Parts: sequence; structure tokens; C-alpha cells
Amino acid sequence: MISAIGNNVQESFLSLSQLKTGIGKINHLTTRYKDDFLAGEVKLSNTDLMDLVKDNSPDLNRNSYLAMLAAKEAVINSGIDTKDGLRTGVISSTTVAGMGKTELYYKELFEKNDHLNVLDTHDCGDSTERIADFIGNVDYVTTISTACSSAANAIMLGCRMIKNGLLDRAIVGGVDALSKFTLNGFNTLMILDKEWCKPFDENRKGLNLGEGGAYLVIEGETALNKRNGKPLAEIIGYANANDAYHQTASSPEGYGATLAIKQALDMSNLNPSEIDYINMHGTGTPNNDLSESIASKTIFGEKVPKFSSTKAFTGHTLAAAASIEAVISVLTLQNQLLFPNLNFTTPIKETGLIPETQLLHVPINTVLSNSFGFGGNCSSLIFKKI
Repeated sequence: MISAIGNNVQESFLSLSQLKTGIGKINHLTTRYKDDFLAGEVKLSNTDLMDLVKDNSPDLNRNSYLAMLAAKEAVINSGIDTKDGLRTGVISSTTVAGMGKTELYYKELFEKNDHLNVLDTHDCGDSTERIADFIGNVDYVTTISTACSSAANAIMLGCRMIKNGLLDRAIVGGVDALSKFTLNGFNTLMILDKEWCKPFDENRKGLNLGEGGAYLVIEGETALNKRNGKPLAEIIGYANANDAYHQTASSPEGYGATLAIKQALDMSNLNPSEIDYINMHGTGTPNNDLSESIASKTIFGEKVPKFSSTKAFTGHTLAAAASIEAVISVLTLQNQLLFPNLNFTTPIKETGLIPETQLLHVPINTVLSNSFGFGGNCSSLIFKKI
């Protein structure tokens, strides 16, 4: 895992435990809005990332660097050996892809035909192929792009392929680097906050963009038993639903979110009361936070479990958000530690829901993690303590 709060899982855990946000002034992205908006940038420059990856290929971009580093950490921490004969897949997700580099040379591509090599790395699949090549001995490679739910859908696809006997294990997750296109686009939608975002607060004004990547290694029992592996957590429920309400907004009633949560609960065979903590999508936008709050009350009634959004730590990392928050969910289960919702003061008047605002040591056996994307593409994952 690499994001604004750390270059690996250990650094990220320390930042979360010490309530240190990674959101601040934009330093690496070249943009006219450098002094207008805050963002959750990875603190390393492209040169720093290149040195860590140990690949100075001219066509590599920031997105690929982040993906390769995060996936490598997941593989190392898991202890798997992709040469052991088990069928291994890489299922990654991204929305930015190589856009950050393409936009640097956009005018030259048309005027001089220079830097045409960057077009080879522009598509979403390129960073996934880079991960597969970087890790080696991979049997299946595919890429998912469903906006902010992308990484959750990558995790789900990996689970389904293992369940149906198509793979023994999968390296799953997502990555997105900041780009001018993304920043300009969200600014045009008028959903960026010029200050620190305030998820689930009545006075929220929008999100802070972030960047990063995170991957998990998921395995079936065959793979685990063959190598005597010790899992960190279990994925017991997952679902995707689409309310198709609007291109860039969720339905006010939270129809898609409600359906995704309900179906994930059905798969897990858990009652709503058995969820101990919800890692909310919680972007800080007026639309999402109200819609997600209404969906939560629809499912849980007046007994909504403890919840928070961790995007006030990392920023909204788009296609990487679900996998970054999946790692955070696993850290929550491992350490029995609930990370708070920063910057909250006033409940949303329509629902009155109050997130956790303090670091809590509490018994947590199950975590529901939500990720909702543009177009109403809603995904929910349920993790269980081993």
C-alpha cells in the first residue's frame, strides 16, 4: 500500500494510529490550481519512485510506479511464490492509467509527433501488465475500470474466479495517480473542497483528491494449504449493484448502495446487527454522504454500527480507494483498532448520524467496506477476523 499517509502498510498504520492526515499542499502535480486545492499526494517524486522500482524505462509513468510498488509489497508480505505451480492472476483497476504522462506531451503529439511512445502506456491495461511482468509467472491478467468502485470490483472478480476454480490465488487491487485531467474534471463538477474535507458533516463542501495504490493477495483453501499460509482476514461477503441514477451522482435515496450492502450481507450469512464497523465510502461531497447515510439507515435502522470515513487521511484515491480501504479494514481487524472520521463537527440534519471521531480500541470481528462510483456503480465488501 502506498498513499499520502505512507509508502507501505507499516507507515500507513502509524499515520492512522497517530491521526496524521496526508492531505496538504500540492507539490508534485503541475497544475494552475496548485495553490487553490489540497490533495493527498504520495510524498515521493517520480524520480524517487523510479529508483525504488529500479526501472528507468522512459515510457513508465507515475501510475505504473505506484502499482508496481504496492503489488510488490503485497506479494512479499504474503510470502507467496508465483513459481510454485499454482494458478496466479493479477486483477488491477485504474481510471487515470497513463493519462498523467500523456497530458504532458499532448500538444507535442499533434504538432511534432514527438513522444509517441507515451501512447503505448496511456490505456488502463498497461499498469496491470507492468505489475504482471514485475512479479512474473502470472497466468491471468485483466483490468477493471468502474470509477471509484473499481478496486472493490477487482477484489470481487478475484474471489469469484477462485471460487469457480479458475484461479488458485489472485493479486487484486487498484491504483490511481493524480493528473491534471482528474483535478480539472472534479473542479468542473464543483465537488472539490479547498480546505480539509469533512465526511458526513452537515457543512461538508466536497472531497480532497488523493493518489496511491494498494493490493491484496487472496487465496483459496487449496493454495493456502499447499504452502501452509496464514491468512490475515477472510472475505465473507461481496456485492455490486448499479442504480444508474446519474453519470456523476448516486441516487438521493441510496438505492444502489442499499442493494450492494444487502446482497453482501446475504452472501455472508450475517444479520445487520453482526457488523461491528463500517468503513464508509464517505467522500465529503453533499451527494455521496447523504445518499450513503440514507442507505445505512435503510439497512441498519436506528442501530447503525460504528462507522467512519478514512478519506480525510488519504484523500479520495478513486480507483485505488476500495483496495486502500480494504487494507485499512484488515488493519482494523488485526489490531482491533477503529480509525476515526477526521474533521467532523456537525451531523447531517436529514439523518443525524455521527461517525466515530476518536481512535478506539474495541472488539471488531466484522468490517463492512463500501465503495461507490460514478454512474451509481456501488460495491460492498465484508471482511471477517480470523
